[in-house]
Amino acid sequence: MIAINYRKMPGRAPRAARRRLTLLAILLLAPLACGAAPVVDTETVIRGLEHPWSLAFLPDRTLLVTERTGRLRALPAGSGRVVTVTGTPAVVTGGQAGLFDVVVDPDYARNGLVYLSWVEAGEDGSNGLAVSRARLDTAHWQLRDAQAIFRQWPKADTHGHYGGRLVFARDGTLFVTLGDRQADKERPKAQHLDKHHGKIVRILPDGRVPADNPFVQNTKARAEIFSLGHRNPQGAALHPQTGELWTSEHGPQGGDEINIVRAGRNYGWPVISYGCEYRGCRPIGEGSAKAGMEQPVTWWPKPSTAPSGLAFYSGDRYPGWQGNLFSGALAGRGLWRITLDGERVVAREKLLQELGERIRDVRQGPDGYLYLATDSPAGRVLRVVLRDAAAR
Repeated sequence: MIAINYRKMPGRAPRAARRRLTLLAILLLAPLACGAAPVVDTETVIRGLEHPWSLAFLPDRTLLVTERTGRLRALPAGSGRVVTVTGTPAVVTGGQAGLFDVVVDPDYARNGLVYLSWVEAGEDGSNGLAVSRARLDTAHWQLRDAQAIFRQWPKADTHGHYGGRLVFARDGTLFVTLGDRQADKERPKAQHLDKHHGKIVRILPDGRVPADNPFVQNTKARAEIFSLGHRNPQGAALHPQTGELWTSEHGPQGGDEINIVRAGRNYGWPVISYGCEYRGCRPIGEGSAKAGMEQPVTWWPKPSTAPSGLAFYSGDRYPGWQGNLFSGALAGRGLWRITLDGERVVAREKLLQELGERIRDVRQGPDGYLYLATDSPAGRVLRVVLRDAAAR
């Protein structure tokens, strides 16, 4: 730190002049004292993946990656080689359908279980989101004893808006996000409590319904439903202090949202939205607010950023980022860094735009770095790093 001693200056400057001199000194000397701001960059961890969708880490730091085409890959810790895990389910592909999320059981060290979300075929061309769990045999890189623990009802004959994120709560229950299935005839069902369209459900690890779910006593509702009125939530993460579920959600043209998901709450779709229809940008529903329906923590105007993947940062690799929320962007092609004051968003900064990549997932790794999955036919897993600007 460089200080200016006004008492030794000839004639001692007036207060206003001293303030101007102080400001000038700060502007001129700050780069010398602090150095240039680091540059946010990436390193490639895995390349050549086909539409990677989700990332997860085993306790030994092995990295698991799903590909939407139906494959589960693993990068065993310290091996430097990618292996294909066999025994994945028969996945419906096409459009937005495929293999989605992978999460590791909180008690994995004891039970070896991993969970997958994926699109399952129904009758007469219909399909729906399913969740299964299986024991991961790392000696042979095979999923064993698989069982489905959740199936969307009803299935639909569309190939869009599945949701598909899985998050374990602190109490061991499992959240599953479900989209409205995209078609005009399907999306009103996001407001119907007897259907899974546009919902977030909460189940036990074996698929049973927790006794304290908000609609357990409602005989006209599906007991596994936790919240309703969602369009297509493709990012989900637990807040590190409160333990509450936060989600990112696709709007139509504009209206992408981040929400805090609470038991029994209605998030409005398609009754309210900050977006507009794809055809001519016509208004949707009844406006952007209605009594009894929740408002987002933050939202994006047109053009859509299309958020996917969500992570709170709690590591020490990036000074000043602790407590920030990170969201991938598909249409927006970048990584959003969102600064919070409690539940209030105070700043949003878009990083890594120069990559030109659709960022499908973002996770904090056990080494404290952020990891990204890029959505393309030749997708990659990237590690976010900070570099000295002068060295770039």
